[in-house]
Amino acid sequence: MKYFVSGTDTNIGKTVAVAWLAKKFASEGRKVVTQKLIQTGCEGISEDILAHRKITDSGLLPEDENRTTCRYVLKFPASPHLACEMEGVEIDLEQLAKDAATLEGGYDVVLIEGAGGLLVPLKKDFSTADYIVKNGIGLVLVVPSRLGSLNHALLSLEYCRARGINLAGIVYNTYPAAPKEIEDSTREYIKDYISKNFPGAEFWEMNFVPEAK
Repeated sequence: MKYFVSGTDTNIGKTVAVAWLAKKFASEGRKVVTQKLIQTGCEGISEDILAHRKITDSGLLPEDENRTTCRYVLKFPASPHLACEMEGVEIDLEQLAKDAATLEGGYDVVLIEGAGGLLVPLKKDFSTADYIVKNGIGLVLVVPSRLGSLNHALLSLEYCRARGINLAGIVYNTYPAAPKEIEDSTREYIKDYISKNFPGAEFWEMNFVPEAK
């Protein structure tokens, strides 16, 4: 089983949500691995993969060392299409799908973390959503509870409806805390929306407080 984890924006806790889901599924007795589709803004092993391993209290996997869990790591912190253009890298989308299939062969659940939101370009005319649709992967959308997130969430969900993307679930990130009135209202609005438009989709609430440095 594969899930693609995307978000309504950047810097909303998507990486933490992937690790949180990995721990949740593992606690249910499933063997779980995470994949980062494309990493920008670092060198060496993907910093998001390293974060997944830290949060789940696991060391690096052989699949991390051989780059199966993150084949493309680019230095410039930008959209994948721009970082690739700047570094002269051509993304092999078929290879990324093969990597996910390889992981799926050894694990019960593969959680694939994207970069930014659904319409972030991987190539000039190919978005994250295009990759999800082409490979038929169920989507987990990370939504923060902060002011403005309801609009961003509904725009993303309406786009999913238009593209026929299967919504597997929502991770509602309540850290850092928003005013209670906003947090409660956004929660109930989204739960009602998905019950009507994506019956069967899960709603998970996450309140992960990072460790102090």
